Amino acid sequence: MSVKGIIFASDREVKLNELTIHRTTTSLPYGSRYRLIDFALSNFVNSGVTSVGIIARKNYESLMDHIRMGRDWDLNRKNAGIAVFPPLSFGSGEMSKGKVDSLYGIMSYLVNAKEDYVYLTNGNLAINVNINDVVAKFEKTNADIVVMAHETIPSTSRRVVLEVDDSDKVNDILISEGYTSIRQLVSLGAYLIKRDLLISLVQSAYQRNQMDFEKDILQRKVGSLQMYAYIVDCAYVIDDIKSYYNASMQLLNDEVRDELFYSNGRIYTKVKDSAPTIYKEGAEVSNSLIADGCIIGGKVTNSILFRGVVVEEGAEIVDSIVMEKGRISRGAKLSHVITDKQVHVAEDRVLSGTETYPIVVAKGKQV
Repeated sequence: MSVKGIIFASDREVKLNELTIHRTTTSLPYGSRYRLIDFALSNFVNSGVTSVGIIARKNYESLMDHIRMGRDWDLNRKNAGIAVFPPLSFGSGEMSKGKVDSLYGIMSYLVNAKEDYVYLTNGNLAINVNINDVVAKFEKTNADIVVMAHETIPSTSRRVVLEVDDSDKVNDILISEGYTSIRQLVSLGAYLIKRDLLISLVQSAYQRNQMDFEKDILQRKVGSLQMYAYIVDCAYVIDDIKSYYNASMQLLNDEVRDELFYSNGRIYTKVKDSAPTIYKEGAEVSNSLIADGCIIGGKVTNSILFRGVVVEEGAEIVDSIVMEKGRISRGAKLSHVITDKQVHVAEDRVLSGTETYPIVVAKGKQV
């Protein structure tokens, strides 16, 4: 059976504050040289899915620059490949109100598709999954919808909680706000559904002005549709600063990093030609991810540095994330800090946050 992929490039970005002022969540830098959309695109390609639609909402220029024609994921094809739907593609010319509105706006794309299934996914998800295994579960259980899920103590504020039986059949869906310390089975915001059923559900919901896919379709239909959970061991949903920081720091664990980037095929990203990183005499680096093109003269501990970062002699970076072309000057000290691209921290400046409340410095700022 064939599958079409749909990626929602934007969703609830307000809680990512400075990190999504100029970009979508989907194009958020992650893991020293990747973007979050790399996971969805790589999962599709590694599973043989070569027709992918990306629904943008706003601030999608960096997303377009990253994916280009999809060459780095082998999606630059004459037939199928990547189709990007910008905000103005919707009938009213306004931004979509929710996933239902977004899907209704590309209805002709769905109706004319030849694929049997549609795999819908949010763009804020770090996961490595073989979609063919999800299709196999779909067919084995005779499901109407398979919901990708992860059992965890949620680090995100809004979550869709599933209650399932011993066969993973979904019996109830709860939508919760606020943080909790209770371990729960949480939807990852990714779903496999038959294309014809998706078209019918979206058209029906749109006619009733019901725009929330999870609340107005999944929650309302849980008793009448056969929904099953496909449970994934390693996955991260990123929808606020805390979840982004936690998901990034987890990459310093070898097992987590191998699971996310290699378990069901390699995660691909945009190729850049950069010089190797230079480690100057006296530099100290421990338990950190360092991309290429950096110049390290100071001390870096438990941190993630993107391409082209300069850490001058005497500077110290601990438990922090420094994005592309950042400069940390002599004597500066960073602890639990996230600096966006092209941030310059001046000499002897001290920035210190906490694990639960890291300091964020917006793109291009000088501190």
